[in-house]
Amino acid sequence: MPAMDKTTPLNVLGEPLQSCSADPVTGFYRDGFCRCGPDDVGVHAVCVVMTNEFLAFSRERGNDLSTPMPAFGFPGLRAGDSWCLCATRWQEAYEAGCPPRVRIQATGEAALEHCELGALKRYAVDLS
Repeated sequence: MPAMDKTTPLNVLGEPLQSCSADPVTGFYRDGFCRCGPDDVGVHAVCVVMTNEFLAFSRERGNDLSTPMPAFGFPGLRAGDSWCLCATRWQEAYEAGCPPRVRIQATGEAALEHCELGALKRYAVDLS
């Protein structure tokens, strides 16, 4: 395990944050990590695996994640893609009964401001 210092971003388990996705490149800072800073007011901290059900849910809520937007370098997402999602949107989907699965090792600790660890763990794809 790499040495941690105050600049090492942590996941919700208190361990070093793993990359969420490089294809498509995700994260508020488009570096593949679901890490947040003071300029990320949306708290893009939950690394999820997209499902068709969630993509439809998000589109119905006014956030179409499946349509490409080349002007913004956004490829559009498909089921199976990993993506750093706003913690409040994940929580909203959880409460509606259709949350996408979570890659918990790649979910930033800032997600805990809006989501319960137990709920995230219930939908984790990377816990044994």
